[in-house]
Order: sequence, then structure tokens, then C-alpha cells
Amino acid sequence: MISSMTAFARHQTHSPQGTFVWEVRAVNHRYLELQFRLPEGMRDIEAKLRETVRNSVSRGKIECHLRFQPDPSLQPALELNETLAQQLALAAEKVAQNLQSPAPIQATEILKWPGVLIAAKEDASILQQGATESFAVAIDQFITSRQREGSQLRQLIETRLESVLIAVEKVKLHLPEIQQALRQKLINRFAECQVEMDTERLEQELVYLAQKIDVDEELDRIETHISEVKRVLVKGGAVGRRLDFLMQELNREANTLGSKSVNQDTTQASVELKVLVEQMREQIQNIE
Repeated sequence: MISSMTAFARHQTHSPQGTFVWEVRAVNHRYLELQFRLPEGMRDIEAKLRETVRNSVSRGKIECHLRFQPDPSLQPALELNETLAQQLALAAEKVAQNLQSPAPIQATEILKWPGVLIAAKEDASILQQGATESFAVAIDQFITSRQREGSQLRQLIETRLESVLIAVEKVKLHLPEIQQALRQKLINRFAECQVEMDTERLEQELVYLAQKIDVDEELDRIETHISEVKRVLVKGGAVGRRLDFLMQELNREANTLGSKSVNQDTTQASVELKVLVEQMREQIQNIE
């Protein structure tokens, strides 16, 4: 299936820990370039996320952005550093022994000491798993978006391929007329110059001109390239570079057709072919 390199996907997942929001966007690029923006504590999974993308995408500049919003209703549990609290209590008692009528030690004073109460951290593995699962869904949506746009690009290219074939057929139909017109033009030139016409010499000149303006090979190669383009489109996959090469070949044949033209119809056909090829080439720049 044909895939476009330009696409966008946004996926939001709600979990007991909070909300994951993934945004994946891509533009055309010669190679595969990945950029990730992840919250702190989730960078450990970047290598795994990159592998997920590489398994599905061959080309394109892709930006993946994750936003995580913790559930505000969840208050982190507090853990007591018992060792530190005991050490502080013993130290306070020793100090009190050296004081006259010391005030009683309040438990809240010890709890205020830095490090005695610790907010329990969310299990990083649970958050990373949630982010990874949400990313898998976002990538599936992203791939679907690329394929949907790729299908539209394929239709545009196939439409122009048919127009190319129509232009080629028109030229083929006019070739006998063009050759006959050249023959008559040469005969008229002899008559204008009032030169006795040598039949053998006339035939030689006609053969020379026929070889000079012969575009049968160019037209055959154009049809061959079109058949190859259609085959590649049906095959699908990462075919953008192959299609771009075929467009270069088609453009070369269209230029040769124009350079050999001795007739307005073939000149117009050459221009039309080059326009159609350029239109296809612009679309192919976005194909993976």
C-alpha cells in the first residue's frame, strides 16, 4: 500500500495514574529522522519507542510529543524515614539532658525535619508501560493517516498516467500524417526552386528526415515507464525513490520528443507530457 510521508495523529489515554496525550506529526524527508519530546522519568523508554516507529516507517521526519497530566485526585502517600526520626529523637534527648527544665520534644517538630517524611513516588514502570501502550495506538492511527493520504496520492498519479497515455496515442495517430506532410513539403520545395526532382535523391532525403524525427522509440519507452509506474503503485511499500527515478526517465523522453518535433501537435504533446510528469513528481515527493 502507498503511504504518504506527511501525516498527523493525536491520541489521548486515561489511566488511573493520569492522562497521556500523544501527538505524532511528520513531513517528507530523504531519510527517516525521529525526534521525541518526553516528560522527565520516561526517557528510558525512548529507545523502545524508536524501534516501534522503525518497524512501521521507512522515510520521513517524524516528531513525537508526549504530555502527561497526573490525576489531581490522587494524593501521594507519605513514607516515614524511621531511622532518621529515631536518630533525631535520640539527639534531642541528649541535648535536653544538658538543659535546665527543657521543653518537651514535640513529634511534629521531628516530622518537620527535612527527609523525615518522604512523598512516595509513583512506580515509574507503571507510567512507562502506560505511555508505551498509548504510543502504540497513536502510531497505528498515524500509519492509517499516512496510508489514507497515500491512497489519494495514488489516485492523482494514476489519473495523470492515463492522460499521458492519451497524449501518446494522439501522437501515434498523427505520425503518418506528419510523415506525409514532410514528404509533400519537400516536393514543394523542389518545385519552388525549379529544380528537377531526382526520385532517388528524394527518397534518400525522406529516409534521413524520417530517421531524424522518428519518435517511435521515445513513445514506446514512455509506455514502458508508465507500465512500470503502475506496477510499483500496485506493489506499494516504500516506493517513493523508485517512482521519482521513473519520473526523471519520463521527463527525459518528453524532452527528446520535443527536440525531435517538426509539427505543432507533437510539440504541444511534449509540453503536455512535461506538465503531467512535473505534476506527478510533485505528488511523489510526499510518498514514502
